[in-house]
Order: sequence, then structure tokens, then C-alpha cells
Amino acid sequence: MGEVAYVSRSRIERKLGPLRLAQIPGEAQPVVFSVHGAIAQHYKVDPAKLQGSHASTIDYVIAATAG
Repeated sequence: MGEVAYVSRSRIERKLGPLRLAQIPGEAQPVVFSVHGAIAQHYKVDPAKLQGSHASTIDYVIAATAG
């Protein structure tokens, strides 16, 4: 196997419930992850307790693989 070309150094900070902030290389500001709609319902998250609706990690995975 050849040399490692890149190692991503990321950090996740859980804020409240499903709300998380990710420090990701290439982004000046933290990326916000949470839940929304059907995902929030699936995990039985009370919409009243969400601090705004944000993309979930699966949304980013799908966008990355489709792009």
C-alpha cells in the first residue's frame, strides 16, 4: 500500500440533544448538524426542543456521495 495522502482532522462538539457543531478542515466556521422533519420524528425528538432545523449527518453523507 502507498503512502497516506491525507488525514482529516475533525472535531465534534455536542451542544444540546441532537445539536452538534463540527470543526471540519476547509471550513472557517463550525458546521451545524442536528435533525429535521422525519428524522426528528424517527428519533422521537420533540420539535419544540429543537434549536432550529438543521441538516443531519446522513444529509451530508448523501450529498457527498451524490456530488
